[in-house]
Amino acid sequence: MTDRSVLLTRFLTDAGVGDWIAEPIAADASSRGYARLVAPGGDSLILMDADPATGEDTTQFMRIARYLTDQGFCAPRIISSDPAGFLLLSDLGQQSLAQMAARTLADQQVLYDAATDVLIQLDGAAPLALPKIDPVTGGQMVAITAELYARCDPAPLVAAVEQALTRHAPVADRIALRDFHAENLIWRPQASGSDRVGLLDFQDACLAPRGYDLASLLSDIRRDVPADIITRETARFARATGEVADDMALRLAVLGAQRNLRILGVFCRLIAGGKGRYAAMMPRVWSVLLRDLGHPALSELRDIVLRDIPAPVAP
Repeated sequence: MTDRSVLLTRFLTDAGVGDWIAEPIAADASSRGYARLVAPGGDSLILMDADPATGEDTTQFMRIARYLTDQGFCAPRIISSDPAGFLLLSDLGQQSLAQMAARTLADQQVLYDAATDVLIQLDGAAPLALPKIDPVTGGQMVAITAELYARCDPAPLVAAVEQALTRHAPVADRIALRDFHAENLIWRPQASGSDRVGLLDFQDACLAPRGYDLASLLSDIRRDVPADIITRETARFARATGEVADDMALRLAVLGAQRNLRILGVFCRLIAGGKGRYAAMMPRVWSVLLRDLGHPALSELRDIVLRDIPAPVAP
């Protein structure tokens, strides 16, 4: 056994789950590992393995999880933790919104309504000290795409994104979970209210312009979100937060474009690091990016992108 295996065995034994069966769960883009631990009687918990030696740190995950729970959201409860990077978490369920959404449009409407309701509630949540994605930071975040993917001078792209955010999404004062999309949301139909949507992968939470997480949900690079759903949820969110739907649509377009411009570079780095499965997603990122850049108010940013950033080639 490796030293880490010894530490894990000790952690599980001390937590009283040493004899539970471990079922691996697909890993995300990070170096964290996950498993579902199933008891002989059928109860289950989630094990997170976040090795500090790989740069992982569970501190922020635990902080945000407790904040979300305190604010009335459905986030994993921390059952046990260890400085070695092991967490034992409550199991929110096995069916993601992405899995459930592969059904009829009516089913998708129920799912996306529920997810948007969570974001409406989160929009009014108590403040929390977090890093900000303001226009300057948002611009800097896309430099990775120019540098690693396009291999060009990042300055024009960074400046264009900063300018677009300054014009259309200048204030970063709302809590955003950052990776709020259908694969990171657990559908819990037996629950009610915001408890129907379980929240995962929120350790990178930040302060961002209102609508940032809605842009993440609707400008999803992993699955097609029907146009009717995009229009409906944009209008519902705008109405609930006292905004004009057309203004919100523009803000979502610029936020979605900023997110996916960065994702091109992040995926390029992941591919270089041996995670080749992300290569197949690059053309889709580009397609969703161009959809958002199609908003007439973003023509200047679109021109810079089309000039400096080449379209991905399908593997």
